[in-house]
Amino acid sequence: MEHGPLLDAIYYLAAAVIAVPIFSRLGFGSILGYLIAGVCLGPSVLAVVHDPQAVLHVAEIGVVLLLFLIGLELNPAILWQMRKDILFVGLFQLLFSALMIGLIAKFGFGLGNLPATIIGLALGLSSTAFVIQLMSEDGILGLPAGRKGFAILLLQDLAVIPILLLVQSAAVGEAHQSFVWWQAVAAILAVLLMGRYLLNPLLSMVAGLGLNEVMTALALLIVLGTGVAMQAVGLSMGMGAFVAGVMLANSSFRHQLEAEIDPFKGLLLGLFFISIGMVLDLSLLFAQPVLIISLALALMAIKALVVAALLRRSGLRTGESFKLGLMLSQGGEFAFVVMTHALSGQVLDADTAGMLTLVVGLSMAFTSPALMIFNRSYARWVEAPFTTTGDQEEPLESEIIIAGFGRFGQVTGRMLAANHIPFTALDNDAEHIDFVRRFGNKTYYGDATKPEILEAAGIHEARVLLVAIEEHKEALHLVQYVRGHFPDVIVIARPHNRTAAVELKRAGAHHVIREVFDGAIEAAENTLAALGFTESEAIRKTEIFREHDQRLLNLACEQGSVGGSVELDTLVEIGNAGRQELEQRFKEDADCHR
Repeated sequence: MEHGPLLDAIYYLAAAVIAVPIFSRLGFGSILGYLIAGVCLGPSVLAVVHDPQAVLHVAEIGVVLLLFLIGLELNPAILWQMRKDILFVGLFQLLFSALMIGLIAKFGFGLGNLPATIIGLALGLSSTAFVIQLMSEDGILGLPAGRKGFAILLLQDLAVIPILLLVQSAAVGEAHQSFVWWQAVAAILAVLLMGRYLLNPLLSMVAGLGLNEVMTALALLIVLGTGVAMQAVGLSMGMGAFVAGVMLANSSFRHQLEAEIDPFKGLLLGLFFISIGMVLDLSLLFAQPVLIISLALALMAIKALVVAALLRRSGLRTGESFKLGLMLSQGGEFAFVVMTHALSGQVLDADTAGMLTLVVGLSMAFTSPALMIFNRSYARWVEAPFTTTGDQEEPLESEIIIAGFGRFGQVTGRMLAANHIPFTALDNDAEHIDFVRRFGNKTYYGDATKPEILEAAGIHEARVLLVAIEEHKEALHLVQYVRGHFPDVIVIARPHNRTAAVELKRAGAHHVIREVFDGAIEAAENTLAALGFTESEAIRKTEIFREHDQRLLNLACEQGSVGGSVELDTLVEIGNAGRQELEQRFKEDADCHR
C-alpha cells in the first residue's frame, strides 16, 4: 500500500487507542501515553511516519483551539481580577527561571550571553497545552490554585513576542527579520473591534439558517482566522485565538462555540503530543543518557521550586504550591519554535538545539510520573493537595440551567435574577435570543438536547435543570438523558398537555409544571367567585380539584413503561373512573360547610 496521509492517520489513531488507555490505567495520565505513542511511531523506533515536523505544524492548531476555549471562559472582568497574578507571579516566575537556566547554560556549557539568555527564556516557558490538560484531569482549573497556574501560563504566552524579537535580532543573514510594532497593535485592535461589533451579528445570521455544519465552519473560521492574522504580523497564533475567545466570553453563542470547537481541540491536542514524541531524537539520548536525563530533571527542579516559592508567597498552601510547581515544571512547545529559529539564524549550533529539544521532550515525559509520585507520597500524608477556600472567584458556571428561554423560562429567570441567583439559559432560536437580550436577560444560543452543549453549559456542576423546550419530543429526550447520566440533577419540566405531563414524569422528571392547567385553575376560581361563591369556597373547591387531578395524573404515570408513550384510552379510562369520585368529594364538601 502506498504511504500517504491516510495511512499516517491510521497509525496515529491506532497508537493513541493502544497507548493512552494503558498509561491512563497505570496512573500516568493520557499525555504520557500520547508522547510514548509518538516516540514509537517516530524515526527513532518504528519510523512509520517520515515527516514528523509537518505533522507538528498541523497539530499546533490544537493548542490554538485550546487557547480560544480558555478565552471563552475568561471574560474581561475575570482577567482584571487576575491582573496581579499575571503581572507579578507570572513575570517573576519567568525571570527567575530564565536567570537560573541561563547561568547554567553560560557557566556550565560555556555559551555566550545572548545564546544563554535565549535558552533561559525559552526553557523558562511551560507547555500551555500540557499544563491545562493536567489541571483539567486533576479538576483544579476552576479553583484558586488553577487560576494562579493559568495566570502564569498567560504571562508566558504574552512573553512569546519579546522572546521572538530577541531571537530575530540575534539571527544573521536571511533569518534576520524586522518586527513592525504598529502592525501588531493594528492587528490586536482589529480583533478587538471585530469581536465587539462584527462577530455576534455574524453568528446570529448563521444561527438563523439552522445549519449546524455552517456554524461549525464559522467557529473554526473565527479561531483560525484571528490566529493567522496575528501570526502574519509576527505575533502568536494562540494569542490571537485567546483574544478572540475573550471577546466572545459574554456572547450568547459561547456554549455553542465551545461545543463546535471542543471535538477538534481534543483530537488535535492528542496529535500534538504524538508529534512531539516523534520529533525526539533518541540517538542523542543513547549517546549521552546521564547528561541529558540530568538536564531534564534539573530543568524540572528549577522551575518547580521557583513556581512553588512564588505561589507559596502569593497565599497558596505548601502542598498546592509544590503540586502546581510540578505541573509547570516541564519545558514548553514554544521551545521547539525557538530552537528552530535559533538554528536557522545561526544563534545555536545543531547539536545544542537538538539536545535542548530532547531535554524539553523528556521533561514533558517525566512530569506525569513526578505528579503520580507526589500524589502517592507527600500530598497524601501532609495535607490535601487542593482546596476551594481562599480568594476564590465566582464560579464560571451557575448551578441552574434553563433549557428553553421562552415566556415560561423567562418568568423563572426573572425571579432568579431579582434574587441575584445566577443561571445559564439555553435557547436554539437566534431571533428569540436577540429579543430577550433587549429586556436585559442573558441567554446563550445552543441546542440543549445535545450532550456537548449541556456539558459546555455546566451540567456537571448544575443542581437544577428547568426543561421549558417547546418541542415535546426534544424535552422528553433531554429529561431521559439527564436522568440517566446526571442522576443528582433535579429536573423540573414544563409539559404542554396531560399526555406530555405523564410521559415526562415517567421519564424521571422530579417536578412537572403544567402551565395551562395552573392558569385554568385560576380561571375556574375566578369564575366561581363571579357566580356568587365566597372567596373561601372558590379556593377550597379549586384545591379539591387540584389534589384530585394530581392523584389521577400520578395513577396514569404508574401505568406503562418508564418514558413510554401514553395511550389516550388509558387517560380516558382513568378520567371516567375518577369523575364520580370528584363529584362525591364536592358533595361531601358542600354538606360539611352548610
